[in-house]
Amino acid sequence: MTAFSVFREVAEGGNFAAAGRRLGLSPPAISKNIKELEAHLGTRLIDRTTRQMHLTEAGNLYLEHVVRALDELDEAGRALGALQAAPSGKLRVSAPVTFTLTCLSGAMTRFLEAFPAVTLELDLNDRRVDLIGEGYDIAIRGADALNDSTLVATRLMTMRHVVCAAPAYLEAYGRPEAPQDLTQYDCVKYSLSSHADRWEFRKGRQSATVAVKGRYIITSSLGVRDALLAGFGIGLIPYPYVRDDIRAGRLTVLLDDWAGIEATLHAVFLSRRHILPKVRAFIDFIAAQLKTVQD
Repeated sequence: MTAFSVFREVAEGGNFAAAGRRLGLSPPAISKNIKELEAHLGTRLIDRTTRQMHLTEAGNLYLEHVVRALDELDEAGRALGALQAAPSGKLRVSAPVTFTLTCLSGAMTRFLEAFPAVTLELDLNDRRVDLIGEGYDIAIRGADALNDSTLVATRLMTMRHVVCAAPAYLEAYGRPEAPQDLTQYDCVKYSLSSHADRWEFRKGRQSATVAVKGRYIITSSLGVRDALLAGFGIGLIPYPYVRDDIRAGRLTVLLDDWAGIEATLHAVFLSRRHILPKVRAFIDFIAAQLKTVQD
């Protein structure tokens, strides 16, 4: 880069000494840079004597490209500076379907209203995406550990799970009084959970793991909720997904003296050292929105 800048200053100013003053370099340093550039290119760029200098044909051609390249680099630097100064540009986010639709349905548009220079591309899916390979800025994940040491995770929230069922189901089949009673009921299972077949509970120093059975196994928590509302069975589901149904009496919490599993949600991104303002703004905004979800 220095040699390119030196060549441009010399070529446009027509003087080694003047170029040195503008760049803060000594005349020998200017001369050395030009000689090294010519040696690298294998051609003479400047014909010079003790009194004058002028560009060779190759020098004139090379100057056109050097000027264009240096101007484009300056423009790129200014663009990058603007990107790093305030939240702007395209932001690609991967997030779980049910969690986003249930807990963040209105937050995304509020984020865009707060940051008008950002374009949000939100990909709702329940798979584990490759941030680098697939070009995502952020992924929201329900996991406590990172397999990739190059990634950084910021905790967003912890969702407690509750056992619940519709009042009509409980009237027909009775209600469990202890975790082990669940083996006698038809349980609706969320198949993507690592706890799909064995539900875990704790109360003080006590713990219980119950192998549940059921005829309905589904890959969507919203599907579990719909089955519970239809009076089909008992489910273990994140509280925010059924909060409104519980408050309205459409679902009843069971075993409320026992704590169920918890799922911790993280925002995962690539680097904390050079985090872009758009990434930081999104994480901070979403974290603030989620503070009210557990209420």
